[in-house]
Amino acid sequence: YLLDKSDKYDSRDVERLQQDDKWVENYLIWRHDVVDDTLKMIDESFQWRKEYTVNDLSESVLPKWLFEIGALFLHGYDKEGYKLFWFKVKHHTRDPKQQLDKKKLVAFWLEHYAKRDHGKPLTVVFDMAETGISHIDLDFVRFIVNCFTDYYPNFLTKIVIFEMPWIMNAAFKIVKGWLGPDAISMLKFTNKSDVQEYISGEYLPPHMGGTDSFKYSYPPLVDDDFQTPLCENGPITNEDEHESKEEIDADTKEAGEVNETQTPNQKKMNSIEHISKSEETDKTEVKPKNAKKALTTYKGPLLHISPAEELYFGSKEIGEKKCLIVLTNVTKNVVAFKVRTTAPEKYRVKPSNSSCEPGTSLDIIVSLHGGVAASLQDRFLIMAAEMDQSSGAGVPELTQFWKDVPRTKVMEHRLRCHVIESSKPSSLTLKDNAFNIPAKTNEDLHMQLTHLLQINKRLEEQMHRCLWFQQLSVVLSLLSVTVAAFCFYLAYAQRS
Repeated sequence: YLLDKSDKYDSRDVERLQQDDKWVENYLIWRHDVVDDTLKMIDESFQWRKEYTVNDLSESVLPKWLFEIGALFLHGYDKEGYKLFWFKVKHHTRDPKQQLDKKKLVAFWLEHYAKRDHGKPLTVVFDMAETGISHIDLDFVRFIVNCFTDYYPNFLTKIVIFEMPWIMNAAFKIVKGWLGPDAISMLKFTNKSDVQEYISGEYLPPHMGGTDSFKYSYPPLVDDDFQTPLCENGPITNEDEHESKEEIDADTKEAGEVNETQTPNQKKMNSIEHISKSEETDKTEVKPKNAKKALTTYKGPLLHISPAEELYFGSKEIGEKKCLIVLTNVTKNVVAFKVRTTAPEKYRVKPSNSSCEPGTSLDIIVSLHGGVAASLQDRFLIMAAEMDQSSGAGVPELTQFWKDVPRTKVMEHRLRCHVIESSKPSSLTLKDNAFNIPAKTNEDLHMQLTHLLQINKRLEEQMHRCLWFQQLSVVLSLLSVTVAAFCFYLAYAQRS
């Protein structure tokens, strides 16, 4: 394909395919490990990506009104923790002149999310409340479906269709014809009474029976529901009345004074001493000397982050309430970082807004507050940016730095939450001042499953070959018997 059609591909896609094993694996999974089908899908998706200039799509190249109407956007999570991709059908009207721009908007959102969350699957929600004939656009629906079936492999978990009007039943029979059997099984037709089987009320708007007060607006782009600030001492609740706002402010002021009095030569040593002092005051957060590193690491341009994808918390019964994030500065400058979350009322993060010296590692302890439990919908965002050597690392300097730093220079990495139901955690967790190292991670299990499927496929091929040889042997044996019998018959006839 590459030799014949290299001019029809974007060289950046070809380079990524050669370097990104996960991308290749997603194509194989989506085509059930059939190599020829996988190659055809890669060929088609690469040609489509170049035709739509997917790698160069940005807010600046698309009409502003497309973002302002709010027909397409990302917001919230389903009950399995997958991001929701909303299509508010009532805001869409058929217009052939605008069709290409609208399709590019779909590609923009999918590529924006794929690059940001490394291709984690999506749940598509068709909100068809208050829609009618004027909103029916089968060509556009088909394009959205094709994006998931042909261009973005292993990117779709399910399609939730809310309150589809009866007048569109015939139209969706046509849509089903475009979907393969696997995709058809992902269709979930819902109404107000059963939509919460798939999406909890906290991420559903009131007209769908939920309590989400989110109102779409632009600019800026919907920022993934992450909130700041994240308090290091946790939210003030009845269980923590002894932690007053004055105490929190005092801690912040003290930390600022320590940082402000640092000289350039003392900065690294004082940082270590300050961390050690903080750990001594909170014995539940002391890191054992023999603690092992997380099994997976995200290697970003500024920071290496462990674990790479998920924080593992225990259920209420298990009681595992703490996780460790390890940040390693791989630059030659000080890197400022801050941690945001979609559920600041649940978590205490220490430190949540600080800096990391060149070539050093820093531990962030994330703990659940009080009697709450983690959920699959919870997310964490780690933001990082390089600071000038002359900049201070105190609270005022960091606050001003984050106001001034351009968004293009900020590294972002997202972590999901995973709730462990068994007593054996599958990732790095903190409990009773000790670390539990997993036997397997989700990635390990997924790779093993893929490997087993490949072995099973080879065994099936060997079995088919054996059956073919067996059938051939039977046919040859019958021919041999027939020839022998015919020879005997001829010999007997000659003697007679």
